[in-house]
Amino acid sequence: MLQVDGIHTYYGLSHILFDVSLTVSKGEIVCLLGRNGAGKSTTMKSIIGLNPPRQGKIRFKTNDIAGKKPYLIARMGMGFVPDDRRVFFDLTVDENLEISERLTDRLDSWNRERVYDFFPSLKHIHSRKAGLLSGGEQQMLTIARALVTNPDLLLLDEPTEGLAPIVVGMLEQRILALKEAGLTILLAEQNQKTALSLSDRGYILDNGVIRYHGTIDELRSNEDVMRKYLLV
Repeated sequence: MLQVDGIHTYYGLSHILFDVSLTVSKGEIVCLLGRNGAGKSTTMKSIIGLNPPRQGKIRFKTNDIAGKKPYLIARMGMGFVPDDRRVFFDLTVDENLEISERLTDRLDSWNRERVYDFFPSLKHIHSRKAGLLSGGEQQMLTIARALVTNPDLLLLDEPTEGLAPIVVGMLEQRILALKEAGLTILLAEQNQKTALSLSDRGYILDNGVIRYHGTIDELRSNEDVMRKYLLV
Protein backbone atom coordinates (compact mmCIF):
# COMPACT_ATOMS: atom_id res chain seq x y z
CA MET A 1 0.00 0.00 0.00
CA LEU A 2 2.77 2.45 0.99
CA GLN A 3 6.53 2.33 0.55
CA VAL A 4 8.80 5.11 1.79
CA ASP A 5 12.37 4.67 0.62
CA GLY A 6 15.27 6.70 1.99
CA ILE A 7 13.62 10.11 2.30
CA HIS A 8 15.44 13.21 3.53
CA THR A 9 13.22 16.11 4.57
CA TYR A 10 14.15 19.66 5.53
CA TYR A 11 12.51 22.69 7.11
CA GLY A 12 14.37 25.46 5.37
CA LEU A 13 18.04 24.71 5.99
CA SER A 14 17.31 22.35 8.88
CA HIS A 15 17.71 18.67 8.03
CA ILE A 16 14.88 16.87 9.89
CA LEU A 17 14.51 13.35 8.43
CA PHE A 18 17.55 11.25 7.56
CA ASP A 19 17.16 8.31 5.17
CA VAL A 20 13.75 7.30 6.56
CA SER A 21 12.29 4.10 5.07
CA LEU A 22 9.11 2.25 6.00
CA THR A 23 6.37 0.11 4.51
CA VAL A 24 2.67 -0.33 5.21
CA SER A 25 0.84 -3.32 3.74
CA LYS A 26 -2.86 -3.45 2.96
CA GLY A 27 -4.99 -4.06 6.05
CA GLU A 28 -2.26 -3.23 8.58
CA ILE A 29 -2.06 -0.69 11.34
CA VAL A 30 1.58 0.43 11.53
CA CYS A 31 2.72 2.88 14.19
CA LEU A 32 5.45 5.49 14.31
CA LEU A 33 6.73 5.87 17.85
CA GLY A 34 9.10 8.43 19.30
CA ARG A 35 9.50 11.28 21.72
CA ASN A 36 8.34 14.82 20.92
CA GLY A 37 10.46 16.22 18.11
CA ALA A 38 11.56 12.79 16.88
CA GLY A 39 10.19 13.42 13.39
CA LYS A 40 6.84 11.61 13.44
CA SER A 41 4.73 14.51 12.18
CA THR A 42 7.37 15.48 9.62
CA THR A 43 7.24 11.93 8.25
CA MET A 44 3.46 12.18 7.91
CA LYS A 45 3.68 15.58 6.19
CA SER A 46 6.36 14.27 3.85
CA ILE A 47 4.12 11.39 2.79
CA ILE A 48 0.98 13.48 2.21
CA GLY A 49 2.95 16.19 0.39
CA LEU A 50 2.68 19.08 2.84
CA ASN A 51 6.45 19.09 3.31
CA PRO A 52 7.83 16.94 0.49
CA PRO A 53 11.26 15.31 0.86
CA ARG A 54 14.24 16.60 -1.08
CA GLN A 55 15.59 13.08 -1.59
CA GLY A 56 14.12 9.61 -1.64
CA LYS A 57 11.03 7.94 -3.05
CA ILE A 58 7.46 7.48 -1.84
CA ARG A 59 5.14 5.02 -3.57
CA PHE A 60 1.43 4.78 -2.79
CA LYS A 61 -0.19 1.74 -4.36
CA THR A 62 1.37 1.88 -7.85
CA ASN A 63 2.04 5.61 -7.91
CA ASP A 64 5.23 7.57 -7.27
CA ILE A 65 3.90 10.43 -5.14
CA ALA A 66 7.04 12.16 -3.82
CA GLY A 67 6.68 15.87 -4.59
CA LYS A 68 3.04 15.70 -5.69
CA LYS A 69 0.52 18.20 -4.30
CA PRO A 70 -1.50 17.03 -1.27
CA TYR A 71 -4.86 17.32 -3.08
CA LEU A 72 -3.61 15.02 -5.84
CA ILE A 73 -2.40 12.47 -3.29
CA ALA A 74 -5.77 12.69 -1.51
CA ARG A 75 -7.56 11.97 -4.78
CA MET A 76 -5.51 8.78 -5.12
CA GLY A 77 -7.02 7.53 -1.87
CA MET A 78 -4.92 8.82 1.01
CA GLY A 79 -6.57 10.54 3.99
CA PHE A 80 -4.77 12.68 6.55
CA VAL A 81 -5.75 13.53 10.13
CA PRO A 82 -3.31 16.24 11.30
CA ASP A 83 -2.17 16.58 14.89
CA ASP A 84 -3.67 20.08 15.17
CA ARG A 85 -7.09 18.97 13.78
CA ARG A 86 -7.62 22.06 11.59
CA VAL A 87 -11.40 22.01 11.62
CA PHE A 88 -13.18 25.02 10.12
CA PHE A 89 -14.28 26.77 13.30
CA ASP A 90 -16.96 28.97 11.72
CA LEU A 91 -18.64 26.06 9.91
CA THR A 92 -20.97 23.53 11.48
CA VAL A 93 -20.09 19.88 11.87
CA ASP A 94 -22.25 19.04 8.86
CA GLU A 95 -20.71 21.79 6.74
CA ASN A 96 -17.20 20.59 7.63
CA LEU A 97 -18.16 17.17 6.33
CA GLU A 98 -20.05 18.46 3.28
CA ILE A 99 -17.09 20.34 1.84
CA SER A 100 -14.83 17.27 2.21
CA GLU A 101 -17.25 14.60 1.02
CA ARG A 102 -16.16 12.75 -2.11
CA LEU A 103 -18.96 10.54 -3.38
CA THR A 104 -18.12 7.22 -5.04
CA ASP A 105 -20.07 4.32 -6.53
CA ARG A 106 -18.60 1.84 -4.04
CA LEU A 107 -21.17 0.01 -1.92
CA ASP A 108 -18.96 0.46 1.15
CA SER A 109 -18.27 4.15 0.56
CA TRP A 110 -18.07 6.61 3.42
CA ASN A 111 -20.64 9.41 3.32
CA ARG A 112 -22.07 11.69 5.99
CA GLU A 113 -24.73 9.19 6.95
CA ARG A 114 -22.16 6.46 7.50
CA VAL A 115 -19.79 8.61 9.56
CA TYR A 116 -22.71 9.75 11.72
CA ASP A 117 -23.45 6.08 12.36
CA PHE A 118 -19.77 5.53 13.09
CA PHE A 119 -19.55 8.56 15.42
CA PRO A 120 -23.08 8.91 16.87
CA SER A 121 -21.96 11.82 19.05
CA LEU A 122 -21.40 13.92 15.92
CA LYS A 123 -24.91 13.29 14.66
CA HIS A 124 -26.38 14.88 17.78
CA ILE A 125 -24.30 18.05 17.27
CA HIS A 126 -24.35 18.20 13.45
CA SER A 127 -25.59 21.81 13.46
CA ARG A 128 -23.07 23.08 16.03
CA LYS A 129 -20.13 25.19 14.89
CA ALA A 130 -16.85 23.31 15.05
CA GLY A 131 -15.21 26.04 17.09
CA LEU A 132 -17.61 25.27 19.95
CA LEU A 133 -16.76 21.57 20.12
CA SER A 134 -14.67 19.88 22.79
CA GLY A 135 -11.26 18.49 21.92
CA GLY A 136 -12.65 14.98 21.63
CA GLU A 137 -15.50 16.10 19.41
CA GLN A 138 -13.11 18.01 17.16
CA GLN A 139 -10.93 14.92 16.85
CA MET A 140 -13.92 12.80 15.87
CA LEU A 141 -14.87 15.43 13.30
CA THR A 142 -11.34 15.50 11.89
CA ILE A 143 -11.31 11.73 11.46
CA ALA A 144 -14.84 11.80 10.00
CA ARG A 145 -13.81 14.51 7.56
CA ALA A 146 -10.95 12.32 6.35
CA LEU A 147 -13.23 9.30 6.05
CA VAL A 148 -15.73 11.03 3.73
CA THR A 149 -12.91 11.44 1.20
CA ASN A 150 -13.07 7.62 0.97
CA PRO A 151 -9.40 6.81 1.59
CA ASP A 152 -7.69 3.44 1.23
CA LEU A 153 -4.86 4.57 3.52
CA LEU A 154 -5.42 6.79 6.53
CA LEU A 155 -2.60 8.77 8.17
CA LEU A 156 -3.41 9.49 11.82
CA ASP A 157 -1.05 11.98 13.44
CA GLU A 158 -1.24 11.96 17.27
CA PRO A 159 -5.02 11.30 17.40
CA THR A 160 -5.14 10.94 21.20
CA GLU A 161 -3.01 13.95 22.12
CA GLY A 162 -4.52 16.09 24.89
CA LEU A 163 -7.67 14.00 25.24
CA ALA A 164 -9.27 12.58 28.39
CA PRO A 165 -8.71 8.85 29.04
CA ILE A 166 -12.36 7.98 28.38
CA VAL A 167 -12.18 9.69 24.97
CA VAL A 168 -8.87 7.96 24.22
CA GLY A 169 -10.50 4.60 24.93
CA MET A 170 -13.39 5.39 22.60
CA LEU A 171 -11.01 6.45 19.80
CA GLU A 172 -8.98 3.26 20.21
CA GLN A 173 -12.14 1.23 19.64
CA ARG A 174 -13.07 3.30 16.61
CA ILE A 175 -9.59 2.97 15.07
CA LEU A 176 -9.78 -0.82 15.40
CA ALA A 177 -13.23 -0.68 13.80
CA LEU A 178 -11.71 1.19 10.85
CA LYS A 179 -9.22 -1.64 10.38
CA GLU A 180 -12.07 -4.15 10.49
CA ALA A 181 -13.85 -2.06 7.85
CA GLY A 182 -10.88 -2.54 5.53
CA LEU A 183 -8.81 0.62 6.00
CA THR A 184 -5.02 0.57 6.17
CA ILE A 185 -3.61 2.93 8.80
CA LEU A 186 -0.28 4.61 9.53
CA LEU A 187 -0.46 5.90 13.10
CA ALA A 188 1.98 8.42 14.60
CA GLU A 189 1.51 8.33 18.34
CA GLN A 190 3.42 9.33 21.45
CA ASN A 191 1.01 7.40 23.68
CA GLN A 192 2.84 4.07 23.75
CA LYS A 193 -0.02 2.17 25.38
CA THR A 194 -2.43 3.20 22.64
CA ALA A 195 0.01 2.58 19.79
CA LEU A 196 1.08 -0.84 21.02
CA SER A 197 -2.51 -1.97 21.64
CA LEU A 198 -3.65 -1.02 18.13
CA SER A 199 -0.76 -1.80 15.82
CA ASP A 200 0.59 -4.83 13.98
CA ARG A 201 4.10 -3.43 13.49
CA GLY A 202 6.04 -0.43 14.71
CA TYR A 203 8.88 1.89 13.77
CA ILE A 204 10.79 3.95 16.32
CA LEU A 205 12.03 7.39 15.25
CA ASP A 206 14.70 9.29 17.13
CA ASN A 207 16.21 12.56 15.91
CA GLY A 208 14.82 11.95 12.43
CA VAL A 209 16.29 8.46 12.06
CA ILE A 210 14.53 5.07 12.15
CA ARG A 211 16.22 3.30 15.05
CA TYR A 212 14.11 0.14 15.24
CA HIS A 213 11.48 -1.77 13.31
CA GLY A 214 9.61 -4.93 14.23
CA THR A 215 6.34 -6.52 15.18
CA ILE A 216 4.56 -5.23 18.25
CA ASP A 217 5.45 -8.40 20.16
CA GLU A 218 9.12 -7.91 19.26
CA LEU A 219 8.95 -4.29 20.34
CA ARG A 220 7.28 -5.08 23.66
CA SER A 221 9.96 -7.66 24.47
CA ASN A 222 12.88 -5.37 23.64
CA GLU A 223 13.19 -3.44 26.86
CA ASP A 224 16.54 -1.91 25.94
CA VAL A 225 15.12 -0.26 22.81
CA MET A 226 12.00 0.91 24.64
CA ARG A 227 14.07 2.42 27.44
CA LYS A 228 16.61 4.07 25.15
CA TYR A 229 14.25 5.70 22.64
CA LEU A 230 10.82 6.02 24.26
CA LEU A 231 11.18 6.64 27.98
CA VAL A 232 11.27 10.30 29.00
